[in-house]
Amino acid sequence: MPLEAGLLEILACPACHAPLSDRTEADTPELICTGADCGLAYPVRDDIPVLLVDEARRPA
Repeated sequence: MPLEAGLLEILACPACHAPLSDRTEADTPELICTGADCGLAYPVRDDIPVLLVDEARRPA
């Protein structure tokens, strides 16, 4: 289930504070940082974004 649009508008990357983009078409939903230098992917577990830098991954 995708995140509510209002929630996505107020969330930001905890590492660089750039906006996040919702990517739900993948096997595991993620929020992707839109920052040019960052690009971290944060997991969404049980419809709850896990915005911890230690839990994020760098997309290939």
